[in-house]
Amino acid sequence: MKQVGHCWTAAGRGYPLVPGTMLKTLLLTLLCGWASCHESQHMTPKEKSVIRDQVVEMFDHAYGSYMKYAYPADELMPLSCRGRVRGLEPNRGDIDDSLGKFSLTLIDTLDTLVVLNKLDEFEEGVRKTLKDVRLDNDVVVSVFETNIRVLGGLLGAHVMADMLRQRGDRMQWYQDGLLHMAKELGHRLLPAFNTTSGLPYPRVNLKHGVVSPLSRTGTESDTCTACAGTMILEFAALSRLSGETVFEEHARKALDVLWEKRQRGSDLVGTVINIHSGDWVRRDSGVGAGIDSYYEYLMKAYILLGDSVFLERFNIHYSAIMKYISQPPLLLNVHMHNPTVSVRSWMDSLLAFFPGLQVLRGDLKPAIETHEMLYQVTKQHKFLPEAFTTEFRVHWGQHPLRPEFAESTYYLYKATGDPYYLRVGQSIVEKLNAYARVPCGFAAVQDVRTGTHEDRMDSFFLAEMFKYLYLLFSEKSHLPFDIDDYIFTTEAHLLPVSLSTTQAPCRPNATDAPPVVHEEDPFTYSCPSVQTLFPNNPSFAKTIRDGYKYLTGVGRPFNSIPVREIELPLHDDGMEPVEFLKSMGISLTPMNEAALGEARGLKEHKGVYRVKLVAQLSQAVEEEEVVPHIVQLISPPFLGRTVLTAGPAKFGMDLTKQEHGVKGSIMKASPYTACGPIENADQLRGHIALALRGDCMFAGKARRLQEAGATGVIFIDHQDGSNIEDSPLFQMVGDGDSTADLTLPLVFLFSREGALLTTALEEHHNVDVLLLPKERQLGHDKPEQPLGVNIKFRLAGEGEAAEGPTLEFVLEKGEMLLEEEEEEEEQGEEEQPLEEEGQLVGDAESQRNCEKASGADDEDTALCDSPAGSEQP
Repeated sequence: MKQVGHCWTAAGRGYPLVPGTMLKTLLLTLLCGWASCHESQHMTPKEKSVIRDQVVEMFDHAYGSYMKYAYPADELMPLSCRGRVRGLEPNRGDIDDSLGKFSLTLIDTLDTLVVLNKLDEFEEGVRKTLKDVRLDNDVVVSVFETNIRVLGGLLGAHVMADMLRQRGDRMQWYQDGLLHMAKELGHRLLPAFNTTSGLPYPRVNLKHGVVSPLSRTGTESDTCTACAGTMILEFAALSRLSGETVFEEHARKALDVLWEKRQRGSDLVGTVINIHSGDWVRRDSGVGAGIDSYYEYLMKAYILLGDSVFLERFNIHYSAIMKYISQPPLLLNVHMHNPTVSVRSWMDSLLAFFPGLQVLRGDLKPAIETHEMLYQVTKQHKFLPEAFTTEFRVHWGQHPLRPEFAESTYYLYKATGDPYYLRVGQSIVEKLNAYARVPCGFAAVQDVRTGTHEDRMDSFFLAEMFKYLYLLFSEKSHLPFDIDDYIFTTEAHLLPVSLSTTQAPCRPNATDAPPVVHEEDPFTYSCPSVQTLFPNNPSFAKTIRDGYKYLTGVGRPFNSIPVREIELPLHDDGMEPVEFLKSMGISLTPMNEAALGEARGLKEHKGVYRVKLVAQLSQAVEEEEVVPHIVQLISPPFLGRTVLTAGPAKFGMDLTKQEHGVKGSIMKASPYTACGPIENADQLRGHIALALRGDCMFAGKARRLQEAGATGVIFIDHQDGSNIEDSPLFQMVGDGDSTADLTLPLVFLFSREGALLTTALEEHHNVDVLLLPKERQLGHDKPEQPLGVNIKFRLAGEGEAAEGPTLEFVLEKGEMLLEEEEEEEEQGEEEQPLEEEGQLVGDAESQRNCEKASGADDEDTALCDSPAGSEQP
């Protein structure tokens, strides 16, 4: 394998290469052009050095805190200043499957120490790993996470140790101990592949495997596509470094199954697959969570192993992604069997890696577009929320310090040399220091809207974030080795691209010919040419970015925009005006009234309109909002006094239509996440189930519990410490498929409120609860809600006859509120400006609101004082 710039091709396989000198010359020309045109984005070597030193200081703070407060625990709890040991802290569900009591953060960080030139610390870390770490613990771990973090970490550290040893000035004592540990771990992961299909189980017991009665696992039937398809780099590297082909053979088999199970019409894969039958369990297809690194590993397996079968598969998938999923700058999930239909209106933050993968392929335009969209979202919310809508609002507010956006920023800078991406990296550094740094490290953000922290610093923060940030601001001379000789795994561990030529490969895979001929672009089998990417246009990337500069509305400058007017009548279908316009494909952007005022004389401006809504009287339609629900403990000794605020679901039973709510005794589901077959179905039948959030979708959990006979479900947040005071209430959503079959009442409690409920169950064993909307809470009288209508006022022109029905309101002079209003007027209270909309409630209050909305104009107040019963045509 040969790497040119940051693109790899297979030397000797008939694929054209871009000469290195030509590439460098073109990049130099490109940089010179940008430097003259965009001085504001230029970053001097001194500035880069300052930021690079800042990144090193931040790493020292994070790594030093882990070693001081947490080691040998798996992870640091930065708010508590102690280590997270599995079994000693509250269970967080599937997140804890990464923890195996094997000093996870140390192993995941070892090769980062070499990249940052911390060779003394690296040598010390290797000694600690060899002396302290055991891999035979009786603990159930995620096969996927253990592979990419621990096996990948051991292999990356071995490669670095071997490189330093061969230089002759360090690590002369090293005897391949990390490789021996990697081989041991590989053998402990192999039992997971003992399935009829060849797809691995999602979890394995490090000591007892899968099928042993002591394993406490092996009952799962499903795994995610990325979980099964993200093994080839680590397993193939282990085979080629150890000489044992069994690892690579199993990883190749799993990829074969996923390829064979793709939807042949669309060439897309689903998100979750049955490991025994190979049937798809979830058929939504995207490039984010559940699928992401499957596509990444097809491309990188070709780069690392030189086997063109992986490139062929990647190219076929990539064509399908760009045809169906890519809607620049968005990447939206679709149904694999009906890919013209988007299955959800939000995106998850894991897709932020995809622009970097597009750079490796040489497809820079969509990479620049999506990256710029992501950057605009970070400018709006400080960090990428775990999920955000197509309108760039927060869907899930967590940010666990994920590195994917920094990764794509690094790749785009290396591909373009555009200093703009250095400024993006600088913003990442500044926000981490400003909003995530705490005395004992860096803490994940529990909700980007509130800025609250979570007691969590995942190992990938040290393994990936600091690598990419340091490399972004470094030159080759700052590194202790040539970075172009290595490829990054999905966890940013370094594997040498020389493995394809120095080690005998396993039996190659075979790709069946695609049913149709796929159109190929210039980069299907070659490195991208800068001359093609930037055809005589050094501002190419900026031109693409500028179209998305104010995508979220943040930073938009004030400009007077000439507009044209159109009138749109509202229909009697109960839809809000904006929703009605949306249904017609019209998007509205709020415009400054001053700008509109200045523009009224300018009638011709293509594509920009001022929409005037012609008012009609209609019953008020309030905006959809989250209706708070409650879990009220009604059995002794609580007797209704303990009330926990809960969030509703957009599916299942509508509790607002149940006059008396739903009552039942509570019981924990087993497994607690309800993501596998329900083991205590007999005991659970007739009870309201408690289930932990995470590991699978709410709808999937609800479906299993409903089939087990539960009469309701209370989901409890797996984010430790979350509570109703600090976190905004939200509605649970489905999984993209139909949820019409779900008829259970479903509510959601945050962690702190959930802990009160589980503690009550542990202490009293039999706890009855009532699920109902908060407004119907037992022991509280329901306040009377006034009825009302929305009135939209428009001054009629002289001689203009009103169209449609009109309403006139008459009140008795003796009303108290009216007398108060008259007194206020006599006191000369400043008049309120004319408003577009007022709500009339009751009799007396109607008159007051009407007069306030109208001001003191006689012509307007006449609307309020018309005789009773009169009606104008």
